[in-house]
Amino acid sequence: MKIHLIGIGGTGMGAVAGLLAASGHDVRGSDAAVYPPMSEQLAALGVPVMMPYASENLAWAPELVVVGNVHGKDHVEVVAAREHNLPLTSFPAVLGDKLIDHKHAIVVCGTHGKTTTTALIAHVLEQAGRDPSLFVGGVPVGLGHGYKLGGGADFVIEGDEYDTAFFDKGPKFAHYKPRTAILTSVELDHVDIFPSFDAVRDVFKKLVALLPADGLLVACAESPEVLAVAKHAQCTVEQYCVLDDNDAVPPAGATWWAKDCEVGKSGRVAFDVYCRGERVERFETLLVGRHNVGNCVSAIAVCKSRGLTVREIQRGIASFAGVRRRQELRGIAGGVTVLDDYGHHPTAVRETLRGLRKRFPKRRLIAVYEPRSATSRRKTFQNEFAEAFAHADEVVVGRLFDPSKIPADDRFDPERLALDLHRRGTKAAYTPEVENITKQLAESAAPGDVVCVLSSGSFDGLHDRLLDEIGDPMRPAQRADMAEIRQLLARA
Repeated sequence: MKIHLIGIGGTGMGAVAGLLAASGHDVRGSDAAVYPPMSEQLAALGVPVMMPYASENLAWAPELVVVGNVHGKDHVEVVAAREHNLPLTSFPAVLGDKLIDHKHAIVVCGTHGKTTTTALIAHVLEQAGRDPSLFVGGVPVGLGHGYKLGGGADFVIEGDEYDTAFFDKGPKFAHYKPRTAILTSVELDHVDIFPSFDAVRDVFKKLVALLPADGLLVACAESPEVLAVAKHAQCTVEQYCVLDDNDAVPPAGATWWAKDCEVGKSGRVAFDVYCRGERVERFETLLVGRHNVGNCVSAIAVCKSRGLTVREIQRGIASFAGVRRRQELRGIAGGVTVLDDYGHHPTAVRETLRGLRKRFPKRRLIAVYEPRSATSRRKTFQNEFAEAFAHADEVVVGRLFDPSKIPADDRFDPERLALDLHRRGTKAAYTPEVENITKQLAESAAPGDVVCVLSSGSFDGLHDRLLDEIGDPMRPAQRADMAEIRQLLARA
């Protein structure tokens, strides 16, 4: 089938393009501009990309036009498609209609932890020889891109609750035909489309309503809101949680739980897993933080339900290298470790910083934050961000990204965040310019310090600029470096 994707350079649309191409469709697309790594990924797939947007981009007569959710009814190519009576659809609908087919859909949903848990489950299944398909809104380190078309029975999908397209305001996960689902958390987020917490809760009720009677819902027992939503499920529900050191017994109703968590000298996290009161085994993971232990437990529950042995799951959990932009090491310079994290919700920020505290217990932790997402640029969580960032030793707050898109009365105040932290006893500064942040940190950061940059965007390349400013940086090898590495090894 000839399929045209409007906005093909986006992470989700590019991944869908890869899946469609791998399944034999004739795929082309358009965008205003496409940059690495997506431009390189599409070129490697042989997918033509037309730039910029124009009605002429549809002259190749596609049979279906996929519209990204950032584009409206007045977009030049949407108008052209309608003029030529070309059917419009969304990428979630394409996933559901063209790719999931008769596979067993494992859909991971919730406010937090979706990307990591989705990638983790797919990795464990892959290592066990199950050859799953994957669609995830991030880049698993071991895979290099956020999709995979496998020949196995399972399709592991990140189930985003955000709306689908201008002509479909339902959640993306409504198209994914879940047979197994994880619900990690239910919190207020995406305040640009959800007017209240009740609206968020209602959208997740739609998820559990999609599960068939012989399906499975794995629900976080630590969240009362998750459990309230789970009550609407007609299928089997298995609850999971992580017990803290002072917890003697799991909460009533818990099926799976982790306890006795330890962070080793290597940074690996070890924990015991129990199921229905019986110890299953001790697991190890490279993922840092209590929240990631919870993600692992939910993944263990799902993989066990899909018939994997405990040993297979152990190996998969232990070898999972994580997802890019989730506590990702960007480099070390002058003894200063620079990390990149996607956290932009106060809960995510809090849990990330708490996890890094345990990973680096005797080192100064500096958090650098850019309010960039639709929610974090609003004042909804002004006070909660102050509480979350208090887990750092020092905080640098950058400027609000594109404030013109947020009504003045609704805007988050980054300068107030720095002031609130200072009043609470946390060293903090509001530094709007990235150039000044770079110079400030390069001068003040000392050997042993850990700098965690938190933003849902690029933050104007702050990570690399800081490493270069400190000088003589060491950076992890990337896939693009492999050809040069092979040449060096061949000479050795």
